[in-house]
Amino acid sequence: MTQTRYILGGVVDVETTGLSCHHDEIIEICIVLFQYDIKSGRVVGIQEEYVGLREPLCGIHPAASRVNGISMADVQGKDLDYVRVSQMIERANFLIAHNASFDRGFITRLFPEAAAKRWYCSMSGIDWRGKGYPNRRLQDLLYHHGISVHRAHRASDDVKATLELLSHCQLGGRTYIQELISA
Repeated sequence: MTQTRYILGGVVDVETTGLSCHHDEIIEICIVLFQYDIKSGRVVGIQEEYVGLREPLCGIHPAASRVNGISMADVQGKDLDYVRVSQMIERANFLIAHNASFDRGFITRLFPEAAAKRWYCSMSGIDWRGKGYPNRRLQDLLYHHGISVHRAHRASDDVKATLELLSHCQLGGRTYIQELISA
């Protein structure tokens, strides 16, 4: 019996109206499906990407808007392609988010099928401090790895930057994603 060499992973990020997954809502989501080579521990290609804005039923908290730069005018009349996002989640063998407990709480509210997926957290699943980094904040890790982001705290930019960070090869030749998934 031959083992499958490639599996499909997903990196996700959400921007929200606030911090509570029980009271606040998603206003932006990005999911990128990528092909992962189990043998080499490397990302070998992007399969599909979706990013969408969503008008919430509640307003956007001013503090959230200051962080993500998204206003009610930006999301007015917008909605997600729920079928496409759901299908992408279903296709993924696992999901990754930087601070997965935050993203997972919001995503599973709109897409309950995501609760059955294996989730990995790129923030807490890698010993960043043990590797000499001052903290686990995505923007700081990106800076220390020379990865530039056009717009921090926007779902698409953060997802692509997270995937680039996780694809980074460490001194021993092992990628961060390989370390995360094998933990």
